Parts: sequence; structure tokens; C-alpha cells
Amino acid sequence: MTPDLQDLSAAASAGKGVRVRSLLARFQDVRTATEAWTELLEPGDFVLQSMPDASPTGWHLAHTTWFFEEFVLCGFAPGHERFHPRFQYLFNSYYETVGERVARHRRGMLSRPGIGVIREYRSSVTAAVSDLLMRLEGDELERALEVIEIGLQHEQQHQELMVTDLKHAFSINPMRPSIVDRPPRAEPRTIEGPTRAIIFIEHDEGLFTVGVNEGEDFTFDNEGPSHRVFLPAFGLADRLVTCGEWMEFMEAGGYDEPRHWLSAGWARRNSLEDRWTAPLYWENRDGEWWRFTVHGDAPVDPAEPVAHISYYEADAYARWRGLRLPTEFEWEVAAIQAGRDAALDGRFRESLRFEPGRASEPVEPAGGPARLRQLFGDAWEWTSSAYAAYPRYAPDTGALGEYNGKFMSGQFVLRGGSCATPESHIRSTYRNFFPADARWQFSGLRLARDSQN
Repeated sequence: MTPDLQDLSAAASAGKGVRVRSLLARFQDVRTATEAWTELLEPGDFVLQSMPDASPTGWHLAHTTWFFEEFVLCGFAPGHERFHPRFQYLFNSYYETVGERVARHRRGMLSRPGIGVIREYRSSVTAAVSDLLMRLEGDELERALEVIEIGLQHEQQHQELMVTDLKHAFSINPMRPSIVDRPPRAEPRTIEGPTRAIIFIEHDEGLFTVGVNEGEDFTFDNEGPSHRVFLPAFGLADRLVTCGEWMEFMEAGGYDEPRHWLSAGWARRNSLEDRWTAPLYWENRDGEWWRFTVHGDAPVDPAEPVAHISYYEADAYARWRGLRLPTEFEWEVAAIQAGRDAALDGRFRESLRFEPGRASEPVEPAGGPARLRQLFGDAWEWTSSAYAAYPRYAPDTGALGEYNGKFMSGQFVLRGGSCATPESHIRSTYRNFFPADARWQFSGLRLARDSQN
């Protein structure tokens, strides 16, 4: 090999080493963060499943590990011997291409394997993936890096689900236990006193580019392809709707007035099984509203963003106010124009304070323009947009093509992340989605209106 080619080879090898080491460090960080959440749990906590939509914490720990074993080790390590031959059946979620699985509503019946074996499983797969990455070369390494990145993003999604699923299970316990202690307030953005009235930030009409193209920084396939949309002029509220503002809706009979509600929402609100009169986890005690949190019971703070509401409730509130929910493209365009750093003043999973925070005090100079706040973190924001494919969308090939595309029916898009979302996981193009009656996530709302200009 000539000296020039040797230099190029060494440079390529060094570049590979940097990329692999960087991903390995992130791999370890994400896996450790997942496990740290469980350190204070009792053995019985790991098998709790309080409703079909939720999953036990132990299952989450094992499923996120199965993802790496199934798609990384079995895909790129010939001859890999599975940790246990039945784990593919136990911990597959919804991948029809992979094979049969335990029905979702029966996951809470899996007392075995116990948490000790699940932790051994995690350690074994984490070590095997780390070893494999150091051995792969060329195109095979590139493909493996892509799949591992999807696995890390997937595990961060489950980090949030572990919080919301266990919160729902604990809320049913008459002891009202806390999962973790409430950390002291530390955010300089926290303010006391009355919440400032909402200000609408106006946006001109225009033709805008939304979504992302393949080859940019990691995104899920449902965030693209990039395409152009026309938006009429609109105004977007500078902050999230607060609990105090939601109480006004309740006191005005908002839950009892069908003219504010979509037909399906009104039927769901009046369900005999679970009749809605307030957000999930709220309870009236002698005329005072309390709520159950990850940190135990607490009085409702009127200045904090309302959360744990369905799309139906969010839409009814907006109609009651004579306003509306934003479309997902209005939200995305506004977020891009605001800039992620400018809007990144919400609370995230890393704070370990799993409740939406108060909006920051405006810092604009007197007479200066207002800005959007709480775009990222605190509470997911319902949009009026149905979860559907973008123009020219095609799901990924193989089993991983089942990740997003097959759910594009009967759901609505949420944007922005929540207090349980890892900060590194969220971005302006990220599309979360849930059915219209889902309430157990940290879901809130931001109001929008047609332009007043």
C-alpha cells in the first residue's frame, strides 16, 4: 500500500473509531438512564399493568433489550445464540414480520421471568452489542449503526412510557404512593403569582417547507419526506393552557355542554365506565382540586400547564374559548421560526420532576415582541391534524417498516414533548400520535386562531 493510501486508510479507521465510540457512549448512557429509573421500585412494581394500553415496567425493560437482540445481534452477528428461546415471543410488541407474541393486555400476567433475570438479559445484550460494534466493518457497520440509532430512539420512547404507565398503575393504589421524591424547584423560569394572559404570536401566510429528508440527522420515517405546504396567516398562543384556565372551563359547565364537543368525544365523556368531569388524576377534596403525580398527591397549581387531557377535551376547550387547536404544520413552522434554543424552556425527563412546569416569565424588553414559550417539554400539545402519511411517504423495508406507518389511522398528532421526554429525543419535526381519547400521557394544549391581521 502506498503512503497516501496508508494515510487514507488510517484516517478512515480513525473516523470509524470516533463514530463507534461516540455511539457506544450514547448507547451506554441511554441504557443506564433506563435502568436508573427502576432503582427505587419494589419487586411487585415491575409486573403492574393497570389497563390494556399500558405495559409493566419489567416488560419495558425486556422489550427494549429484545429490540437490540432481534434487530442488531440476530441481524448482524451470525450464529448469535439467543439469551432465551422464548423471549422472542414474550417481548415482541407488534412486529408481525417477526412472529407471534403475547397479547398486549396480558403482559401483566408475566410474573416470570423475574426482574433479576431481566436485568441479566439487559446486561448480556448490552455487552454483546458493544462487542459486535467493535468488530463490524464497512457497509455492515453502517447498517448496524443505523439500526442501533433507531433502537436508542425507541428506548427513549419507552423511558417516557415507563413513567406514564407506572403513574397510571400507582394512581389506582389507595395508598397513593410516590414513585420518586419530588426534586426541589431549580428552574430560574419559575414564577409566582397570577399567570400572565395568553398573547398570540402572529405568523404570515406563505408556502413553507415541513418534514425532513433522508440523510439528515436522525429522524423517524414518519417525519418525512420533506414537502411544501401553504398556510394561511395564523396566530399561536405564546404558552400552554394552564390548570387555572382549565378550571374556568369546568366551572362554566364545559364538561356538561354538548355544543362544545365532537359527537364521539361527547359519547366518550358520558361513558358509564369512566365519566369525565375533570382531567385524569384530578380529584375534588372538600372544594379544592388535587391531583395524583409521580411524586404523590399534590394540590392543583393553577399556574402550571394542564395535562392528562384527551384530544376531545382539548378540542372542546378550544371551542369554548372561541378558538381552535393548531394544525401540526402551523406548530412546526412556528417552532422552526422560533428556533429550538429559544423555545427550549420546558421541563424534561432529566429534571426528574415529572409534572409540567410554569411558563417562564417573559424577558422581552418593554414594548418588545413576545415570543413562544414551552414549545418543547412540559406537556405534549394536541394538534388538530390526523396522523397520516406525508406525500411520497414509504415505510422502511423489513420488520422495522412496521414501526410507524401501519398506525396511520384513527389517531391525532401531538408535538413538542413533555416533562417525561428525554431532552435529546425531541425536535421540531417529531410526530407523536395517540387515539383521541388517550389521557394517560402528559398531554396538554396550546391555542391557535385564524389571523387577526
